[in-house]
Amino acid sequence: MPQHDDHADHGFRHDFPHLLGRRRFLTVLSGLGLSATAGLPAAALDCVAIPRETAGPFPADGTNRRAGQIVDVLKQSGVLRRDITTSFGEAEGQAEGVPISLELTLQAHAGCTPLEGYAIYIWHCDAGGGYSMYNVPEANWLRGLGVADAEGKVAFDTVVPGCYPRRWPHIHFEVFESAEAAVSGARPVLISQLAFPEGQIGDIYQSDAGRYAQSIRNLAGIPLSRDSIFRDNSAAELAQQTVEVSSGAGALNGQATIPIAL
Repeated sequence: MPQHDDHADHGFRHDFPHLLGRRRFLTVLSGLGLSATAGLPAAALDCVAIPRETAGPFPADGTNRRAGQIVDVLKQSGVLRRDITTSFGEAEGQAEGVPISLELTLQAHAGCTPLEGYAIYIWHCDAGGGYSMYNVPEANWLRGLGVADAEGKVAFDTVVPGCYPRRWPHIHFEVFESAEAAVSGARPVLISQLAFPEGQIGDIYQSDAGRYAQSIRNLAGIPLSRDSIFRDNSAAELAQQTVEVSSGAGALNGQATIPIAL
């Protein structure tokens, strides 16, 4: 199992219930001492901005090195793609894990308006906890760039990430003003991470216990409340950055809205 060392970098409007989903909306209201029929407080006039987090040690975005060489998948032809389960270009291999279709919605924090044309780069580990281009240097799977449509939506076909020691299951991402900005090395407008929901993630691992055997053991030792990245966030922030997972027709679907404080 590869060793990981992520370090933290921490820094509602009428459609708030829709953005969070009813279950998470009620959870947040409960945490604020409110009921679903109560009026939202003055502080609830915008979407909940996703907190800034560390990119971690395996971004492959041109900001770090492996074996003395700059690692930058964003410079590789083919990185703009929906299906990130396979390697592309000269890289080899396919990622192991339970398939999931992921829909991300990029929004401006103020007014909850869609960020059409913005680009998001995501990356995460496979079922065994490995990261392509680092622990698995011959591969570049589970890395991809997508551009938001008129509704701010970007879709990826990926797998459920494993759980490695000392970290809750998560997806890393960076948001850029455009795909051109992403591939040219421009500074992202947001670097952060998404968490997978408690309870559900354990059930997913158990459904494929062979490939997620180590993840099952690791998950037992790191509750979400003690994760080094997510533990400092408020209940509303954590609800916003947790992927909603549902199933249908034998497939998993994940959704998350990412409001950005521009």
